Amino acid sequence: MSGWLRQAVGGLPRQFWFLWTGTLINRLGSFVVLFLSIYLTSDRHFTQSQAGLVLGCYGVGGAIGTMTGGVLADRWGRRPTMLTAQFGASALMLTLGFAHSYWQIAAVTFLLGMFAEGVRPAFSAMMVDVVPEHDRVRAYSLNYWAINLGFALAAVAAGFAAQFDYLLLFVVDAGTTCLTAIITAIFLAETRPARTRTPGVAVPAGGMGTALRDRVFLVYLLLSLASVLVILQHTSTLPLTMLADGLSAATYGAVIAVNGVLIVLGQLFVPKLIEGRDSARVLALAALIIGVGFGLVAVADTAWVFALTVIVWTLGEMLQSPSNAATVAALSPPHLRGRYQGLNSLTWSIGTALAPILGGLLLQNGGDAVLWVGCFGLCAIAAVGQLLSGPARARRTAQRRTEEIALAERELTATATA
Repeated sequence: MSGWLRQAVGGLPRQFWFLWTGTLINRLGSFVVLFLSIYLTSDRHFTQSQAGLVLGCYGVGGAIGTMTGGVLADRWGRRPTMLTAQFGASALMLTLGFAHSYWQIAAVTFLLGMFAEGVRPAFSAMMVDVVPEHDRVRAYSLNYWAINLGFALAAVAAGFAAQFDYLLLFVVDAGTTCLTAIITAIFLAETRPARTRTPGVAVPAGGMGTALRDRVFLVYLLLSLASVLVILQHTSTLPLTMLADGLSAATYGAVIAVNGVLIVLGQLFVPKLIEGRDSARVLALAALIIGVGFGLVAVADTAWVFALTVIVWTLGEMLQSPSNAATVAALSPPHLRGRYQGLNSLTWSIGTALAPILGGLLLQNGGDAVLWVGCFGLCAIAAVGQLLSGPARARRTAQRRTEEIALAERELTATATA
């Protein structure tokens, strides 16, 4: 057991563990987005479509934030971008708790999306900077484990806290985000690659346009978006479906906590499980399992059946998350990591904007069966796409690795002859 534990957590850089700690603390207080649809419909008495539009505002703001955050992470630096986004998100989270009118809530939610999601590209780029390639799947699994340990505890606590006062959710969320920013300020050093390189070695050119012209990467993002649109139904239409079946907000919190508990118990075993396997096949299998899990919601009507569907799609999510993160890192040139990570985060922001809107419309106009069977179909299409596009990604990954080795060799040569 001790040997497995050393294999799972040993040998990672010190800075990674500060990132990991900040992730865990932040997720322990991440209540608001998870319960926002319930808060808006039950406490503020908005309609399902109005609640979906507010969640969509978060997604639109997040899309702008991730793109801006990606550029700033490469130009300004990882650390200052993270600090600005984290302190801003903390203040806006508290502001949202005191907003009352529909348009006030929509506007603050939009700004919150910008700042809360703006930290993602810088955080991800910093993790790629400090963790060697051979340890990245393991590091991403550990970080994902921390996310879901916090998520599992937060979901249950928030479900009960919401029965007393929703404002408490906003206050705690703001406090943990601020504490994460303090950890960033005290313990994290800047990791952005130097803008000036060794004399005699050309600095690689490129910007956001380079990333946007990378067809291999864009196809991958499109396939990822399909899965994201389905996964994000768990924070938008899934709680509405459970409420419509007569289940309470506390029951939803307990059911969705199964997702975090299962990941906490099993995520550390995932790196060994997928080690040496073709990433395209792993991603295809993950998408298919996610689709089956959400498709089964169409026949769920009791808490234990809903919990069973969560178990199924969580297994797919456990395979998908570290494989996705490692794939994006492998496809990203070092000097454009912030931009590539920003575009990857953009798929989640677009999903956050579209998932509640599309899901809410399907639920309201088509009913449960249309929504959840449609989720399965979309994931099945994504699975086929992952298999077909896998060879192109493998060639691009090999090309990136060759480029990095060649650049490092030129730098060593230039340094030796200087």
